[in-house]
Amino acid sequence: MKFGGTSVADIDRIRHVATLVKREVERGNKVAVVVSAMAGETNKLVAWTNDAARPDAAGLAALPDQREYDVVVAAGEQVTAGLLAITLNAMGIKARSWLGWQVPINTSAVHGSARIEGVPATDMQAAIENGEVAVVAGFQGVAPGTRISTLGRGGSDTSAVAVAAGISAARCDIYTDVDGVYTTDPRIVPKARRLEKIAFEEMLEMASLGAKVLQTRSVEIAMLHRVPTRVLSTFTPDVGGTLLCDEEDIVEKKPVTGIAYSRDEAKITLHKVPDKPGVASAIFGPLADAGVNVDMIVQNVSEDGKTTDLTFTCTRGELNRALAAIEAQSKAIGYRDVTHTADVAKVSIIGIGMRAHPGVAQTMFRTLSDKGINIQVISTSEIKVSVLIAEEYVELAVRALHSAYELDAA
Repeated sequence: MKFGGTSVADIDRIRHVATLVKREVERGNKVAVVVSAMAGETNKLVAWTNDAARPDAAGLAALPDQREYDVVVAAGEQVTAGLLAITLNAMGIKARSWLGWQVPINTSAVHGSARIEGVPATDMQAAIENGEVAVVAGFQGVAPGTRISTLGRGGSDTSAVAVAAGISAARCDIYTDVDGVYTTDPRIVPKARRLEKIAFEEMLEMASLGAKVLQTRSVEIAMLHRVPTRVLSTFTPDVGGTLLCDEEDIVEKKPVTGIAYSRDEAKITLHKVPDKPGVASAIFGPLADAGVNVDMIVQNVSEDGKTTDLTFTCTRGELNRALAAIEAQSKAIGYRDVTHTADVAKVSIIGIGMRAHPGVAQTMFRTLSDKGINIQVISTSEIKVSVLIAEEYVELAVRALHSAYELDAA
């Protein structure tokens, strides 16, 4: 069982979470619980580490040592784990807290955004088998050299699925403030439907393409280790939620399962790039070195066989870094000029049923055309089609596509 920040936002909510854990124990289940920091705590701790974020914090580093940063920001989960363990014991449920280094949750040494490398939870698993509830601090682990590490924002989801895989749990339940995964954002499309089941591959695409329900790495781990993972609400836990499972476990495979969108997009175009071998490497090599994650790429056909235009996208937060990396290599690349915009957004259709249904992309293109929405860039995979459009048309596009693929609730 994993509970996010809103689920443990205050003492009353921690008591409520304890009743949900107690209910599972009374059903005869052996339980491990992973908790996030109380809502707002991590933001406060992050601000304390950085004097650029807090004008009154004179004396703290503008760029703090990431190892010490991890020590500070990991404290939020430690507090929650202790409070929940105290509450459970007071209710007559035997429980103890486990910090990342105690489990242990072994990670890489990239502090601030470490990756989990293994969860050999032998002692914790023995305690669970003896009837004790293990309350694990999420978001944190232990790097080589016994230093505390953190997994990046949203890392508690990743902790939960990794712990579930490490102890061979029958299922991982992610309790959050929504009651499952929907066909699209219900705030844009009130008729969006909650999905009873979704394939790991579909959820991975939706998470990476803008859906905020689960952290992408948590879905990767669930898919890699085939951990059935359920998303449900802390506040309406009996609604049923959404189960992430193998594709084979889904009987009805519609062409499109859901619509995702992301406003965090920026587009860069290099004009009159020499059309010759090695030019793509000259562009994307420096971008990779600068830590820019390039997403969609399109290269126009060269009319004269000498020059071409090349467009790619990245997140808005990486736009300036990308432009600086390109400018630093301007002579090596040999482009004429660069244009860029952040007034764009990505809209994607996702579904394992695409493999067996021709014409899915054509429906998307026709629907957007009928609404007068121009497509700037197209990117595809076996189970998704993404388009880049002007940001002002995002909601119109999502609503139109949701109806076009008959995803509206009856």
